[in-house]
Amino acid sequence: MVTGAASGIGQAIAQRFAREGALVWLVDTDAAGAKSTARQIVKCGGKATSHVCDVANQRSVRDLFAGLARENPIQILVNSAGVSHIGKLEGTPEAEFDRIFRVNVKGIYNCMYAAINAMKANGGGVILNMASIAATAGLADRFAYSMSKGAVVSMTLSVARDYLAHKIRCNCISPARVHTAFVDSYLKHNYPGREQEMFRALSQSQPIGRMGKPAEVAALALFLCSDEAAFITGTDYPIDGGFFNLHG
Repeated sequence: MVTGAASGIGQAIAQRFAREGALVWLVDTDAAGAKSTARQIVKCGGKATSHVCDVANQRSVRDLFAGLARENPIQILVNSAGVSHIGKLEGTPEAEFDRIFRVNVKGIYNCMYAAINAMKANGGGVILNMASIAATAGLADRFAYSMSKGAVVSMTLSVARDYLAHKIRCNCISPARVHTAFVDSYLKHNYPGREQEMFRALSQSQPIGRMGKPAEVAALALFLCSDEAAFITGTDYPIDGGFFNLHG
């Protein structure tokens, strides 16, 4: 199961899992986007179904997960749904703070809460949460977003520890800047007429000299959810183009 699967990183993860033969449940508020992703997967010979759900609504999440679990076991949950916000503390109104918290924190809590008993009953499973380098690096103008991703890392560690005996592994991935539709929209909105210039500047600000690709994050996600990563749990994996260690 992949939440936030209609676009960007979530879409890439869903497609990568489907190529490996997995039945993928796509969960998103964007019905058209989720259906489009499912059609692409099926067209390429994969198996996928799309489901509309607001991860911030616990009842909706529990009803959906319970229904799907009656059809097939929930073996893997990838929490990729998320929203962003740009602003310092004083530029973060309460409504925006609540919006970020509802999706990025409560949404992941809701999905893990709805899946955990099914995984326990099935003898184990894998949970993978999408965090960010913003969780542990002091990024400018990312107050609410950084708060939410820090919570994701903390929840990941807690779940990993509490469910060791149930053979449930829980990890998270912390990407640096990845080239998605959000980046293009951000540049268009904030730097009209200078999009290409700013794109180059943002790319070159990372030590490796470019942004990450959704497919690269998807490849790491596939590994962490596979049996090859059976000895890995309670870990926050940066995929950052050298951001943390290669400045200077």
